[in-house]
Amino acid sequence: MNAARAVRAAAAVTLVLGLAACSAGSSAPSVDPGTLDPSPSIYTLTPIPLPSEPPPTGTIAADMRQSSRDAALGRMEVWIDNDTAETITPTRISYTDPRFRGPVLGDRLRAAPSQSTRGFPLYLPARPACDSHGTGGSIEMTYGDKTVTIDVEDSTDVVGRYVSARCDEIAVARVATLAWDDKVVDGPVALGSTATLVLIVRPTGVPGHALVIDTVTGTPVLTAVDAPFWSPGTHISGNGAAQRIKLPLMPARCDPHAFQESGGATAFRIKFHLDGEPGQITLRMTPAGAGSAIEYARQSCGLGD
Repeated sequence: MNAARAVRAAAAVTLVLGLAACSAGSSAPSVDPGTLDPSPSIYTLTPIPLPSEPPPTGTIAADMRQSSRDAALGRMEVWIDNDTAETITPTRISYTDPRFRGPVLGDRLRAAPSQSTRGFPLYLPARPACDSHGTGGSIEMTYGDKTVTIDVEDSTDVVGRYVSARCDEIAVARVATLAWDDKVVDGPVALGSTATLVLIVRPTGVPGHALVIDTVTGTPVLTAVDAPFWSPGTHISGNGAAQRIKLPLMPARCDPHAFQESGGATAFRIKFHLDGEPGQITLRMTPAGAGSAIEYARQSCGLGD
């Protein structure tokens, strides 16, 4: 929210509080019915004029955001704040960042009316520039007969966090592929029963690297049994044998609100050391596995259908 919009919001709050105070502080006087004036005066309140709308500043700003749903879909969103006097309808949005190998094009292009904000998805590249030490990105946006370049604010480091995690995934994949088993239970689920989350490890067959799975962190829906997280401490070598790491599983909580979490309900954070260097990745279950795990948790909580 820019400064002009903050002033308007504050003025509106002051008006509401002023009207409430007038209403609370005035009461009807006690009058003898026999002395009523046949033409009593009517008390009225003079309305306080609302503050006028500040004119547009003529600027266009951009910032990067990412919801849990965006993360699950492999994207981020650049939000355009159009504080000009005209509607802007982008025909092309291109995000450039030294941490990416090339421009990333915006999706769902549509109009952004005057003094409004609109978000445009940017799908994250599978192979960022892991050896880049640059920071900061910008967009080139074309609308009408204009093309402008705007620096993108990234206060929550959406790009930096993605690049770090994705580069860690690429490094781990040189040693082994990691995946969750789609099955967490083998039979009927009773109230309060536990299950087993299984991490499948398939080494690449290439020697020379050592991977240690240190900890696995649960989600708002699924967690470790009798512990805040799992600590398998499993050692993996590139030319070693395949492994199945079993992690005892239970619901993290049983209120219905917990199951409204969609983006991160079955995305588990794995911390590791690769050749002595720490790192972490987020490993998501497949849609089939996620459905199975969520259904287990609901049944264990007694929520049913």
